[in-house]
Amino acid sequence: MPEIFRTRDVIVFVKGATFTVPVTPRAASLGWQGGQFFQWVPASGDQMLVDLSDGFYGGFALFGSDEISDKFTSMTGNQPAYKYVTLGAGGWLIATTAFEKYTYVSRTGGGPLVPIDYHASDRLVISLRGLLTREDEFTLSGDPRAPNSYFISFLAQCPVLERNNYMTVQVSV
Repeated sequence: MPEIFRTRDVIVFVKGATFTVPVTPRAASLGWQGGQFFQWVPASGDQMLVDLSDGFYGGFALFGSDEISDKFTSMTGNQPAYKYVTLGAGGWLIATTAFEKYTYVSRTGGGPLVPIDYHASDRLVISLRGLLTREDEFTLSGDPRAPNSYFISFLAQCPVLERNNYMTVQVSV
């Protein structure tokens, strides 16, 4: 079987709904990966906005704000410049690079990075950085919203960090 050409952060196998939404100035300045989750924020005037997720969800970015595939095309820098993102919602089957590779404790504790051990059929939630993870970072960080029971996807195929760094997930936002 031929290899899939992988120059995008998200590879779509089964498509759900998509919609384009304005992002907050903070999200536009920070940028995002394709597959990273966004959450709704209080409306600014008559405009509904999304910001980078801190554990909740409104949808995931179908495209990153600065992907390799957009270099030297008319899409270069469009999303952060015009402050919008194309979000995916509904039922999807995707492969994505937007997931936590290392445990919360090892990322925030200053010690050596410890890889997260993913298994097929794991229930995934959104990390405090808007990425898929199997860890409940609300509980691990002492967040008053704990526990994070907002699981939104199941792991279909585990990532192989040494090879292609993609995780295949069934998402239901």
